[in-house]
Amino acid sequence: MKELLTDIDIQSSPERVWQILTDFASFSAWNPFICRVIGEAEMGKEVSICLRSLGSRETTLRCTILKLEPNRELRWKWHILLPAMYGGEHSFLIEPREGDSVHFVERETFSGWLVPLFAKEIDTNSKRGFEEMDKALKARAEQAA
Repeated sequence: MKELLTDIDIQSSPERVWQILTDFASFSAWNPFICRVIGEAEMGKEVSICLRSLGSRETTLRCTILKLEPNRELRWKWHILLPAMYGGEHSFLIEPREGDSVHFVERETFSGWLVPLFAKEIDTNSKRGFEEMDKALKARAEQAA
């Protein structure tokens, strides 16, 4: 098992950050890492997530939404072929702070016997993708604030 975590402070309301995160149709307009999400933000629903990594390579994952707690948490899980092979659980946490601001945490727990083969990719490209998405979310939320 391996965990990746990034975080950023955003000067915007939890409601605004939540609205941006759950407006899947608009991801392509602002998100440099998760370039497309096809599906609806509904509990138990399956969505297709398109990730863009370095070199503009795109990967599509079929994800199931595990948690939708408005203004607090969005979480989904995915796996490739079999869960024991390679998979992950990705969460976006919105932690309200004073003064109409939030602490945003993006976390993924990777599992499966292929994780060691992808460890370097996770530590470099995936981490960079998380950080770029966090910065883009901050810019979008603060622009509208």
